Amino acid sequence: MNEDDKLPFTAHLEELRTRLIRSFVAIGIGFAISYGFKEKLFEILMSPLVLVMKGDTKMIFTGLAEAFFTYMKVAFLSGILLASPVIFFEFWMFVSPGLYKKERKILIPIMVLSTVFFLGGTLFGYFIVFPYGFEFFLSFTNENIQAFPSMGEYLSFVSKMLIAFGLVFELPLVLTFMARLGIVSVDFLKTNRKYAILVIFIVAAILTPPDVISQVMMAVPLMFLYEIGIFGARMFGKKQPEEDLRKPVEVSEK
Repeated sequence: MNEDDKLPFTAHLEELRTRLIRSFVAIGIGFAISYGFKEKLFEILMSPLVLVMKGDTKMIFTGLAEAFFTYMKVAFLSGILLASPVIFFEFWMFVSPGLYKKERKILIPIMVLSTVFFLGGTLFGYFIVFPYGFEFFLSFTNENIQAFPSMGEYLSFVSKMLIAFGLVFELPLVLTFMARLGIVSVDFLKTNRKYAILVIFIVAAILTPPDVISQVMMAVPLMFLYEIGIFGARMFGKKQPEEDLRKPVEVSEK
């Protein structure tokens, strides 16, 4: 980073405002596109639950406006997913002025991988976690207790889970980027692996419902992603200066 690249604080605030506006515009465009398919999108979100309930799914709404606002939220969630490439692009471009030129070279692959990992996390939650999680929750039904999920409650649950899985799957990129800046090192990540695993299970317990299955299904991929982060830190992290292992030259007496 050169002296000429430094911007006053007000300029940073102006740039942040501009990039936030662009992100919101992208989300708005995604929302407008998605709203035309809101019913179909909600059916897609319901698919994991429908499969577990074996087609005997009766989704209800308890408020007059609940169905309307649920469809609005579905379109908004889809808009965020569609706009995620723009959001990550604006984020990393906002960060880039604080980087050295050689560090900016990895921004393009990081922008692309940010979107890939985020969408990969949402797909993992949808295809892997939801079926097992829903099966666990519905295991409490019997002849006297039946499940009648509410549209609003169901959407609130799945949207939080999808976004949570999308964000936690960014872990390898975060660790690689921190290593590139010299904030952490490979040795630091290896040495503190046991503490990282503890934090991973705590985060999984906070972000997932209070059942062991969901927590484990988030924690296990996170541990794997942590190892990918170590690999990324080794490949692209800031190189540590090698220790001078040369022995002192002995002066021979003549």
